Amino acid sequence: MIDYENAIEIRGLTKKYDGFTLDNVSFSVPKGSIMGFIGQNGAGKTTTIRALLNIIAADGGEIKLLGLDHIKNEYEIKERCAVVFDELPFHDSFNGEALSKMFSGLYGGWDAKRFFELCDRFSLPRKKKLSKFSKGMKMKMQIAAALSHGAELLIMDEATTGLDPVVRNEILDIFREYLQDDEKSILMSSHITSDLEKIADCVTFIDRGKILLTGYKDDILDSHGVIKCTKDEYRDIAPDDFISARVNDFGAEVMVPDRSAAGKKYSGADIEKTTLEEIMLFYVNRGKKEWS
Repeated sequence: MIDYENAIEIRGLTKKYDGFTLDNVSFSVPKGSIMGFIGQNGAGKTTTIRALLNIIAADGGEIKLLGLDHIKNEYEIKERCAVVFDELPFHDSFNGEALSKMFSGLYGGWDAKRFFELCDRFSLPRKKKLSKFSKGMKMKMQIAAALSHGAELLIMDEATTGLDPVVRNEILDIFREYLQDDEKSILMSSHITSDLEKIADCVTFIDRGKILLTGYKDDILDSHGVIKCTKDEYRDIAPDDFISARVNDFGAEVMVPDRSAAGKKYSGADIEKTTLEEIMLFYVNRGKKEWS
């Protein structure tokens, strides 16, 4: 088995559609980590995931999962990976027992005992048809299946969207347990940044098909900051020193990418720490530079 440093490596990934382009996307997911893949709906998260799973053909670039080429070694990769989508991919007439039988024929490492333990933990009836499940129950059934065949890489596409906070926290706890094995990794696409702030080691931010930021979450949060100031003070800040500014009648909030440098240059400024949600919001509005 190939030794690998990064669970996912994407280099120069390009995919063109009418009206949208995935433009030279590059980032890596270190082995043993959880990468939060963030961006607005339509930013390119799902297109990227479909390309790395070879569901759609890329127009250019190189993709490796678990050290293997995503096309040449597709079957081996899919034996060793698990994917959870935002919509249930199983037929509504199935129940837990039927799913277990099906997956035992698909995965050599299928662990029915583990699957039913997770079903019990999630309070999922084994014999109840999926058509009778709530959205949260369906998502937990997908996750139970994903974690029951020894997958080394878990890929989540907006898996917590539409779930209540209690269910989301329950799922995040399961992911923390999964990552206790340093050989396992997660790519978690979401626009719910509060979930990723709790659990992610790394963050990649995509907007309009382009990667704007990628790196360790704590480094990104530490480097960025928000200057809160009056309108007159805002006008003294050089445009090249900030991402964008939220301006209203009472003053301005200005996102800077280098809090340390801004603190030295604007020594009297009040520079506050920020959140992933704020970073995403200010970067999304970078084209306007000034917004309200």
